[in-house]
Amino acid sequence: MTSPSKTASKTVFRAALVQMRAGRDVARNVSDALALVGEAAAQQASYVQTPECTTLMEVDTERLMAETKPEAGNTALAAFSQAAADKKIWLHIGSMAVKVGERRLANRSYLFAPNGDVSARYDKIHMFDVDLGKGEVYSESVNYQAGSNAVISELPWGRLGLTICYDLRFPALHRALAKAGASFIAGPAAFTRITGEAHWHTLLRARAIETETFVLAAAQGGRHENGRETFGHSLIISPWGEIIGEGGTDPGVVIGDIDTHRIDEVRRKIPSLTHDRIFDIVEERRPQLETIRK
Repeated sequence: MTSPSKTASKTVFRAALVQMRAGRDVARNVSDALALVGEAAAQQASYVQTPECTTLMEVDTERLMAETKPEAGNTALAAFSQAAADKKIWLHIGSMAVKVGERRLANRSYLFAPNGDVSARYDKIHMFDVDLGKGEVYSESVNYQAGSNAVISELPWGRLGLTICYDLRFPALHRALAKAGASFIAGPAAFTRITGEAHWHTLLRARAIETETFVLAAAQGGRHENGRETFGHSLIISPWGEIIGEGGTDPGVVIGDIDTHRIDEVRRKIPSLTHDRIFDIVEERRPQLETIRK
């Protein structure tokens, strides 16, 4: 059994991001995730996050439905719960598909406390329905039911706001979490290589700067068994927008030490979370030329 981080206190703790390259075999994916969680715990991490689609990367609808199980009696969840309890860590499963109807799934995050209990659940709100061109089309809403609740949960060091992947492109969600008291925002993802190369770093740094929170984003990376290619580059970003830790494209663990005093320092310098103002949008019409000439 690995002891909790020696650096953990009420203000300082070690966070770890587990980067994966999940495939089409749930049991193998769970085993791979648990091995990397063990590596993170061995490096004294107190909070460990895995990426979106931790247990399965599948694009074929029939295989997806066949391999996905309800929450009740789910062996993957039982294994993650046991790992959190054994390692005495906060284990955040970035997301996994869970069956919520006969032909309907949720893309759901689970936050496990160090005793193995589920501390929070979050269903991804924004569905990834996009056409990137050259035949790369994603229609998440076909199989998944969108969530309707933003979720925030207490950690020993502050409040954690939960998001998943495509949620990253919706700053209003992140600002709402910060306004609700989040000190950290989780953004586990399976960003495509194309969108990741273009936007991943920019979006994550922007969300951290706008919310003045630490942003923690574990990612899938590389070419997957189903042919999909994800960007990787798991990131830990400070409230000032600094990159504290970054992965590459291969599976592994990214470590970062989080000092919550940094949040207070940044918010004292630029208290933008308290500077919101109500405003109206006014459409200015262009005057007619003859009116101006008069």
